[in-house]
This record gives sequence, structure tokens and C-alpha cells, in this order.
Amino acid sequence: MPRPARVTLSLKHFILKQRVLSLYRTAIRASRVIPDPATRKETLSWIRAEFERNKHIVDLDLIGAKLRAGRRELEQILPYPTERYPAS
Repeated sequence: MPRPARVTLSLKHFILKQRVLSLYRTAIRASRVIPDPATRKETLSWIRAEFERNKHIVDLDLIGAKLRAGRRELEQILPYPTERYPAS
């Protein structure tokens, strides 16, 4: 079976990819404060599903919008200090 062609990422794509990974890690860390193990597991599954659902996006503007929306959601849902991870 032939391997899929590799796409060369621009510098902006690379930077946004790092920001997405940072947001993912922040969300995972923030979920540690959830006391109920079942709720924590469900939250982790939801976080992973959201990132998996959007992993195909390559449009820079859409990625930026999703990042901003993800940060807002994280701040509303989990009480972890996300201001330590700036959006820019």
C-alpha cells in the first residue's frame, strides 16, 4: 500500500501546531482537578475527541478561530489558570 504524500507545513502552520499541542496539554492538566474518576475519564475522552475531530483542518484562519474557541471553553469548564499559556 503506497504511503500518503507528506505535506510541507509553512512556518505559520508549524507555530499553530505547537499552540494546539500546548492547548491540548493544558486541557489534560486542567482535568486533573476533577475529583470524580468517572467524570475525569469522560472529560478526557471529550477533550481527545474534539482534537481528533479537528485534526484535518489546514486553513490558518480556521485553526486560529478553533484555538481561541478552545481556550474560551477550557476557561469556562475547568478552573485551571490558562492565562499562563498566552494565545499569541
